[in-house]
Amino acid sequence: MPDIFDVLAADHKEVKQMLARLEKNRPRRGAGDDALAKRKEKVEQLIIEESKHEALEEMHFWPAVRDKLPDGDKLADKATGQEQEAKHVLDKLDKLDPSDGKFEELLTKFAESGHEHIEFEETQVWPKLRKALSKKEAGEIGKKFSDGKKTAPTRPHPGTPPRPGALKSAGPAVAAADKARDAATGRGKRTTSGRGSGSAANGHTKAELYQEARKLGIEGRSSMNKDELARRVTAAKRK
Repeated sequence: MPDIFDVLAADHKEVKQMLARLEKNRPRRGAGDDALAKRKEKVEQLIIEESKHEALEEMHFWPAVRDKLPDGDKLADKATGQEQEAKHVLDKLDKLDPSDGKFEELLTKFAESGHEHIEFEETQVWPKLRKALSKKEAGEIGKKFSDGKKTAPTRPHPGTPPRPGALKSAGPAVAAADKARDAATGRGKRTTSGRGSGSAANGHTKAELYQEARKLGIEGRSSMNKDELARRVTAAKRK
């Protein structure tokens, strides 16, 4: 059974890979709407995974750090402070259209702070906690973390205090609301060429509908799924 360090290492690796791909495939100036729509979807995936990860760390990992290490409060306070700052950045990023000049600026800011946070956690916290936890304890925390991903929030919530009590009481309702919003908008659904939400329907792809919505000045288009875009574009053209 993977222990908490195995689980966290896998998450960190995934996030670093996502950030590397986003950096490598940064859109050129004047990129088309199709490219911007795809970038928005990839950033949404990053935000979803990070939101789950940070919420679960605050519920299960940092309490163990506080409980098991003499300097646990100091380490956990620094780490959760970093995570709160990241949530504020991701919250702003999640609401922006990729065509906004601040979009790439915020993404870069998150990437820099994200790498710093991962390094701090892996080099300053893990070595100490590995020695303090028994194999059984590490495995139990890892299981709680893995199981929690099914019901964890998918959006950053910087207004929620990073305390286990607050997260455990508000978490289920917040996560349910996040998932309902995601289902309604199609947020977080990966798309590939010719498949899923990017496939042609009624003669238009999601990217084409997004472009039309942009031309028509439809607000909130970056968070809409294909069906919503189609309805809003149709309605706007009828006016």
